[in-house]
Amino acid sequence: MMAGHLLEVRGLSVDFHTAQGAVHAVRNVSWHLDRGETLAILGESGSGKSVSASAIMNLIDCPPGDIDSGEVLFEGRDVLKMSDEQRRQLNGKRIAMIFQDPLSHLNPVYTVGFQIMETMTTHGVSKADARARTLELMERVGIPDFGTKIDAYPHQFSGGQRQRLMIAMALALKPDILIADEPTTALDVTVQAQILALLEELQKETGMGLLLITHDLGVVAEVADRVVVMNSGEIVETGSAAEVYRNPHHPYTKKLISAVPGTGGMAASLGTGIRPLLDVQGISKRFGDFLALDEATFTVLPGETVAIVGESGSGKSTLAKALLRLIEPTSGAAFYDSRDLVTMPPKELFELRRDIQMVFQDPTQSLNPRMSVYQIVSEAFAIHRDILPKDRWQGRVRELLEQVGLDASHMRRYPHQFSGGQRQRIAIARALALEPKLIICDEAVSALDVSIQAQVIRLLRGLQERLHLSYLFIAHDLPLVRDFAHRVVVMQAGRIVEQGPVRQIFEAPQADYTRSLIAASLHPDPEVQAERRAVRELRREA
Repeated sequence: MMAGHLLEVRGLSVDFHTAQGAVHAVRNVSWHLDRGETLAILGESGSGKSVSASAIMNLIDCPPGDIDSGEVLFEGRDVLKMSDEQRRQLNGKRIAMIFQDPLSHLNPVYTVGFQIMETMTTHGVSKADARARTLELMERVGIPDFGTKIDAYPHQFSGGQRQRLMIAMALALKPDILIADEPTTALDVTVQAQILALLEELQKETGMGLLLITHDLGVVAEVADRVVVMNSGEIVETGSAAEVYRNPHHPYTKKLISAVPGTGGMAASLGTGIRPLLDVQGISKRFGDFLALDEATFTVLPGETVAIVGESGSGKSTLAKALLRLIEPTSGAAFYDSRDLVTMPPKELFELRRDIQMVFQDPTQSLNPRMSVYQIVSEAFAIHRDILPKDRWQGRVRELLEQVGLDASHMRRYPHQFSGGQRQRIAIARALALEPKLIICDEAVSALDVSIQAQVIRLLRGLQERLHLSYLFIAHDLPLVRDFAHRVVVMQAGRIVEQGPVRQIFEAPQADYTRSLIAASLHPDPEVQAERRAVRELRREA
């Protein structure tokens, strides 16, 4: 490699020592980052991308972690050979990092202003100057009412605002390098677009190098100059964002690109004249003076996938919970097979829950960690005792696990012993145990890697074809909705602003809000995304 790079990683290897032996998390990794450049490290969970960044920031726990070999050169100096004191002077001031989940990395008992100021006072800035700089930063990253919000706590901000606060904290001392570890994964498309635009704008202002860790090819297409693709701890491909997308060489890169949603055909509408399985009429939910759900009306046909899309706070999850009576609707009706879910007495509702099941966003939280897979899936039979004799439970659990593509011999294992995609398959098996007719999927694949996400969607589609299932599919990933749904319901601020067949929504949207959502969605092809960006800028200037 040529000399003079702002940051250069040479032959880095990191091992983690476990009871089962050494895990080679990173193996002989080399790459570089220049000033003003954006380098994306692309790969799925377990690829080693975050471990590489943690080694740069000295965030690897040693033990069990061990940097086996390599150099990390910042302006020609090997940071791995620096003392702890030297690293403290470097981290935050010259090299900063923002994390995927800001709520986990912001201290809940301190105000956000204190936490941003602490970044500066630790490096010798006076409290008065630090507070003034904090107010300036909060305004710069777009925090409303920053003058009063400086004394607010993390839980008082939305997810997008918390990520903006993390960016403000990272940029407090104008670092030369910003490491962004999955900074937009859990954000809505419009908020994601705002965060990426903010990072790009701040980079132009300061000339910092941006190291972006992601599994999202759309994010790569939007902001990256170069890409490093990692798999199983190794670099398998490098090149410009356009080169890697247009002409991938490694099978793993090809697999990632082929799994990206939003480029396939769209499903045809099931047609008219079919009696709805679910007929929702004017469902509303009020929390005190706040109207969270305002007269939602739509239908779901047998064997149909209806997607509910919209940003956080639009009322999607409130709608799902109201339909399941996990919260009580304030008004309206929801007829399932001609019976009103809203007024149904508890005993009848209990029986009906066999027909309507739910798969939640985070299987780590929705699966009981103290129960084995067998206990989790068979719990439905224990609750609804008339479904299946106990001597047939094990055989049925085996069938269900095989149906969702899991090894039935693993039914005695516990949730923590499975990957995220496998845990979501367990959640789907649990939902299928009662042979439902309608499954509500609340962001069921949003936290999964792109190839695992594609596998789960293929599974759901296959189950729908075989079992004639209906899905109410809540999501903020519009390319995924485009590929999977038959019809789309668009929600904003608790109201349905538009609904229709998937082709109509994506090719001829009527509502301004729908158009803004689609415009903010990222395309994995850098050339297509560059054209979209140019159109956005022209509209902004106009």
